[in-house]
Amino acid sequence: MIQIRGLKKHFGPKEVLRGVDIDIPDGKTLCIVGGSGTGKSTFIKCIIRLLRPDGGSIMVDGTEMAHEEHEYKLSQIRRSFGYLFQEGALFDSLSVWENVTFGLPYLTEIPRSKYRAIAKEKLALVGMENVEELRPSELSGGMKKRVALARAIAAEPKYMLYDEPTSGLDPIMSDIINDLILDLKRKLGVTGIVITHDMKSAFKIGDTIAMLYQGKFIASGTAEEFAKTDNPYVRQFVEGSSIGPIKMKLRDLD
Repeated sequence: MIQIRGLKKHFGPKEVLRGVDIDIPDGKTLCIVGGSGTGKSTFIKCIIRLLRPDGGSIMVDGTEMAHEEHEYKLSQIRRSFGYLFQEGALFDSLSVWENVTFGLPYLTEIPRSKYRAIAKEKLALVGMENVEELRPSELSGGMKKRVALARAIAAEPKYMLYDEPTSGLDPIMSDIINDLILDLKRKLGVTGIVITHDMKSAFKIGDTIAMLYQGKFIASGTAEEFAKTDNPYVRQFVEGSSIGPIKMKLRDLD
């Protein structure tokens, strides 16, 4: 389980996370929703210590991550995580199979002789057979996203962090990615944390949905509870309405 209590992070005078509390049980998927610039990406970067929190506690399987000073201990815990970046972050100079296995020398003791077989296996899990020798420039946006997902699961992580997994994809491809996330949870038993603006995705894949607003989770619950909520902030976000208590300015938009 991941247990987070009082998590804080600021950049200069700006408080991004102002005391976040949440539990993520093993084998479940948490979807984090909220407007642009509310700290969603900051939240998951703090979990794996790409960013150092300014306060609070992050317990991963009983180990405190928030203020761990030893890089070796941090690296050992990070081995439990896979990370799907928003834009895929594939290396154009490498083939598909080389991209998929890029992290294995740093995360595992698996001999290099097995890398191609692992790449083929993980690509098959995301529906990408017979593309091992292609370059990212030869792939569509949806294909790149799936290759990036294969890379994220190559080391068989216990936890998966997804940063806007359906961003930039058409509705059909978005649903394919959603089905892949559900399939990986069933087949691999991974615990997932998904950042998304896509409420259709959140309702489909989230065991729990939590909304981040002004540095805190203002609501959390099942998809059914979220759909029926009377919270005006959540209601406005779910409906995608410009009318409501959330006031956005053009400079706040991505």
